Amino acid sequence: MLPYLSIQLRLQAAVRAILPEADVTAVLVRPCPDPKFGDYQSNALMAVAKARKMNPRQLATEVVAKLEVAEWCEPVEIAGAGFLNFRLKPTALDAALQSAARGEHLFFARTAQPRTIVVDFSSPNVAKPMHVGHIRSTGIGDALQRSLRLLGHHVITDNHIGDWGTAFGKLLLGWKQILDRPALARDAIAELERLYKIINTECDTNPARLEEAKQELVKLQAGDPENLAIWQEMTVLSQKQFDTIYSRLGVKFDHTLGESFYNPWLNDVVVDLLRRGIARESAGAVAVFSDGSLPPKEDPFLVNRDGEWIPDPALVRKSDGGFNYTTTDLATVDYRLKTWSPQEIIYVVDDRQGPHFKKLFLAFARWQPDAAKTVKLVHVGFGKIMGDDGKPFKTRSGDTVKLGDLLDEAEERSLKLVTEKNPDLSPERCREIARVVGLAAVKYADLLPNRQSDYVFSWDKMLAFTGNTAPYLLYAYSRIRSIFRKLEQPDFSIAHPEVIHLLAPEELVLAKHLLNFGLALEGVADEYRPNFLCNYLYELAGKFTSFYENCPVLKAEATATRDSRLALCHLTATVLKQGLAALGIETIEQM
Repeated sequence: MLPYLSIQLRLQAAVRAILPEADVTAVLVRPCPDPKFGDYQSNALMAVAKARKMNPRQLATEVVAKLEVAEWCEPVEIAGAGFLNFRLKPTALDAALQSAARGEHLFFARTAQPRTIVVDFSSPNVAKPMHVGHIRSTGIGDALQRSLRLLGHHVITDNHIGDWGTAFGKLLLGWKQILDRPALARDAIAELERLYKIINTECDTNPARLEEAKQELVKLQAGDPENLAIWQEMTVLSQKQFDTIYSRLGVKFDHTLGESFYNPWLNDVVVDLLRRGIARESAGAVAVFSDGSLPPKEDPFLVNRDGEWIPDPALVRKSDGGFNYTTTDLATVDYRLKTWSPQEIIYVVDDRQGPHFKKLFLAFARWQPDAAKTVKLVHVGFGKIMGDDGKPFKTRSGDTVKLGDLLDEAEERSLKLVTEKNPDLSPERCREIARVVGLAAVKYADLLPNRQSDYVFSWDKMLAFTGNTAPYLLYAYSRIRSIFRKLEQPDFSIAHPEVIHLLAPEELVLAKHLLNFGLALEGVADEYRPNFLCNYLYELAGKFTSFYENCPVLKAEATATRDSRLALCHLTATVLKQGLAALGIETIEQM
C-alpha cells in the first residue's frame, strides 16, 4: 500500500480509538506545503476538535499516542494548533518505488468504494458545425471520465446532443425550399448552416415566414413522416461530423441520447409536476416557482429588480404547448436514475448555464425527493476562450472558429515546428509527430487553467517547448525514452527490486513527487479540476530534469547506482504517459 494511504488509515483508526462516534472520512493526509516541515501533513484534527469544543492540540497529542506509523515515518510532529507532520523513512520510500517497479501499483490506488457516475459532456447541436467552445466541455469531460475510470469508478458517458427544438422548423423549411443537394453531398454541415442562416434572417423580418417555420416544427413534433425523415437525415449527417471530430480528439461515448430521445416523456413530466403541486399554470404556460424554502439571495427562482424580489420561474411548458430545456433535463435525470442507478451525475456545461442547473437540481429534489437523496447532481462549469482583444475568440472576419479548422491549424503549425527541429525525419513521421503535438497542445492549453476562469487563446504559448505546455511534457517523456533506446532496452524492467536505493537530494525529491501521483488523480476526481493533474505533471517533468542534470544515469560510476536511476527514469516515464493519457493526450516515443 502507498505510504500516504497507510498513514491515513492508521490516523483514522487512532481518531476512532479516542472518538468512536467520529466521522473520519474527512481525516485525510496530504502533501506538506513546505518540505522543511515534512513530507505529509494533516490538519483534520482541528475541525474534529472544534466540532466537539475540544482543545485541538490536546486531541492531537492523544491521537499521536495511539498512532502506529513507525514502519513508514520518523516520529510524528505536532505543530501549531494541531497540525500533524509526517516525514517518510528512506526505507519506506525505497519500498514504495520497488513495489511500483515490480508493477504492483503506479502510485495510485483504485477506490475500495467504486461509484456509478454519469458524465454528461460535449453536447453539440445537430446541423451546426462544432466550434472552438466545444473543446472546453469535450476536453474537461473526457479528462474527468478518464481519471474516474482510472481510480476504479464505474463511469457512463452520455453525449446529450441538441437534436430537437425550434431551430428545426427553420431547417425543415429551408431543406424543402432551397436545399442544394450537390452542396449537401460535398459538405453537409456547411449546407445546413447556409439553410438556417437564410431562413432565420427571413423569419426575423417576415412574420409569415416565421409562421411557416413554426408549422414545420409542429408537424415534426406531431410525427409527420416527411419531416421526421428529413430530420433523421440531418441527424445522421451531423453525427458523421461529430464522429470525425471525436475520432481526432480520441473521445468516445457510451451513449449519445439527444434531446429527442426524451420527447415521449415530456408531457408526463409536466402532468406529474402539476399533480404534485410543484408546478403551476401562469399566463398560459406551466412553470416551477419558488417554494420559499431558501433565503431570497440563495433562491434561483427569485430575482432582485429595483430592490424587490420577484419570481423567476423555470418554464416546463410554454404557452404554445411546447417544452423546453428544464422539461427535457428533468426527464433525463429521471431516465438516468431508473436505467443506470448512478450515485452521481456530472454535467460539464459552461458557467453561463449555472442558474439553469440550480433550478433543475432543486426542481428535481422537489419532484422526486426520495430519488434525489440517492444521487449527487453536479454542474461542472467553465469559463470562455478569449482572443487577444479580451473578447470571445473569433476569426478575423468575426465568425465563430470551427473546431475542425482549429485542429487543422494546430497540426499545420505543429508540422512547421517539428520540421524545423527535425529536418532529417521523413515527411510521414513529421506529420504523425505534428498530429500528436498539435492536438495535445490545444487540449492541454484548455485543461491547464482553473476551469472556471476565462483564458486567452495563444498559439505561441500552447505550442512552446518551454513552460507548462503539452510539447514540453511530450518532449520530457520522449527524452526519457531515448535513454532506453541508447541501452537498446526500450521495454525496461527491473529484475531485482532491491536495485532502488535513493541517495542524492534530487533523487529523493523526484521519488517523493512520484508518490503523489494518486493524490493528483484524486484531486481531479474530487474537485472536477483536470488542472491539478496538469500542474502535477509539469512539476514532475521539472523535478526529473533537475535529477537528470545532477545525477548521471548511463555514466553512473556503480552498476547498482545506474540501475537504481534507470528505475527512477522508467517510473517517471510511466507516470508521465499514464497522467497524459488521463488527460486524453497521446504520447510519442521520439520527437
